Amino acid sequence: MNLLKFNTLRPLLSVEKLATMSQIVGLKTFKPPQKLDIEWPERAKLNVQPKVPQYPPSMRPFKMQKKLRLMRGPEQVHTEFIHKQFGIVAQIGGRMKYEHFEVIRMTLLRRCNFDKMFAVWRVDAPWQPATKKSLGQRMGGGKGAIDHYFTPLKAGRVIVEVGGDIEYFEVKRILNNLANKMPFKAKAYCYDELMKEREYKKHLEDSNQNPYTWKYIIQNNMGGCHKWISPYDQLWYNEYL
Repeated sequence: MNLLKFNTLRPLLSVEKLATMSQIVGLKTFKPPQKLDIEWPERAKLNVQPKVPQYPPSMRPFKMQKKLRLMRGPEQVHTEFIHKQFGIVAQIGGRMKYEHFEVIRMTLLRRCNFDKMFAVWRVDAPWQPATKKSLGQRMGGGKGAIDHYFTPLKAGRVIVEVGGDIEYFEVKRILNNLANKMPFKAKAYCYDELMKEREYKKHLEDSNQNPYTWKYIIQNNMGGCHKWISPYDQLWYNEYL
């Protein structure tokens, strides 16, 4: 029985049949990459941010309060991409330490090809001091010694910007991983996505049919809300902390 099966398959496995087999070739066309008019910075790689700010010799390092107002509300200045390509944007307020700067710098340095791309810091180096008392020390005796420095950020602040002769899919995964490693909620954007999100937000405000918005309720003191809401809610209408 097995011999009969082999005899029927023998003509198909012969050299003549294999030699006459034809291969199918397909042709695909791809659009050429878009050439952008990019203004390259002088330095392509991110520079090392100082862990401790450099003061003049005659100036003593100062201590500060928490000053949470530096993290409250929306960012008013650094909200746009200068090179109109890609970057990471903070979604809420927070603080960046020296370690977070190094995570961004080293990740981009190892995984990106800076022969055809560049990266630019959009935040200041750590400058605000944070004090801490040693373990087991009793209360009193004045403010503790400076433990570390950080940079306060507001919602909508651009943290780092990436650009060059590249497309978004080449750096999207890297930027998403870096955004997830930040101590606050952040998100990676390309310029088109950022503009579409803002247009969609404006469209929702213009097409809203419900008159009882947060702005209307707070401005008209409905339910006596001015007695119990935060003063910041009267500024930003429950949109920011």
